[in-house]
Amino acid sequence: MTWQPTTSHAQRVARAELLRTIREFFYQREVLEVDTPLLSRGTVTDVHLDAFACEFRHDASGKRLPLYLQTSPEYAMKRLLCAGSGPVYQLCKAFRHEGAGRWHNPEFTMLEWYRPGFDHLQLMQEVDALLQATLDTAPAQMMSYQQVMKHHAGLDPLSASHGMLVAALPALGINIDDADALSNDGLLQLIFSMTVEPALGQQQPCFVYGFPASQAALARINDTDPRVADRFEVYFKGAELANGFYELADVEEQRRRFEHDNALRQQAGYPPAMLDENLLAALKAGLPDCAGVAMGIDRLLMLKTQASHIDQVISFPVDRA
Repeated sequence: MTWQPTTSHAQRVARAELLRTIREFFYQREVLEVDTPLLSRGTVTDVHLDAFACEFRHDASGKRLPLYLQTSPEYAMKRLLCAGSGPVYQLCKAFRHEGAGRWHNPEFTMLEWYRPGFDHLQLMQEVDALLQATLDTAPAQMMSYQQVMKHHAGLDPLSASHGMLVAALPALGINIDDADALSNDGLLQLIFSMTVEPALGQQQPCFVYGFPASQAALARINDTDPRVADRFEVYFKGAELANGFYELADVEEQRRRFEHDNALRQQAGYPPAMLDENLLAALKAGLPDCAGVAMGIDRLLMLKTQASHIDQVISFPVDRA
């Protein structure tokens, strides 16, 4: 073990300058910076996310209370939106209980913002403007999920059968055991991550929108094509930088999705997640029509400084924390 940071002083200066640029960007656009708790009584249900849990031993009830470190500030920020906050952003720590690697540390810095009155297409334009302001990028490409899958994998993800997806794997250079056991979504995600993602955004950022409705997460289903969700992701030079939604406001649909996620978690052998009832109560009171996005600041800084590993932009990664 060593006490020394993994960053250089120049990297620490670059981080400070990046944060200042981001704050100025939102100040000029009259988006309010807010602060919400890192600890929550509820957590995410997504089968692909695992939250850090701890125990609060001094609750007023006299009982030991499980609390969870946020995987993003989304739920708390939506409660602010429901309370009439208007457009808001936050720079904060987020935590995901998964292995460290080139692009990920279990504790990382996230930028998240919400725009009442925007849909996902309008928010994509603002994300592109932020990338131009912070990375001096060229204007981004905008492509649908269907387009990029057809172009890079030769598959129509909205109509391909399970058998067609399995049969396509060898030609795409993907060899895994028991591919038949994967769901359609599992196969699509495998093909997308191994074949499509590496080809995206090499010269300029690339926005991919219109993900399959089965991968909607917290996004609305598209009004004109129910096969797709109003969700986008942003890729640049090998990094997935951001994930955004035209936000779901229907509380009953949101509860159904949470419960469906928990069913999938149990099928996969994971314990069910504690639903965030505060979020659901806020949605019942009314979420304004809005779009929101989360962006990884450490990844953004890696691209800005041409760092090859996230440890070069985080002073004390998990193995030195």
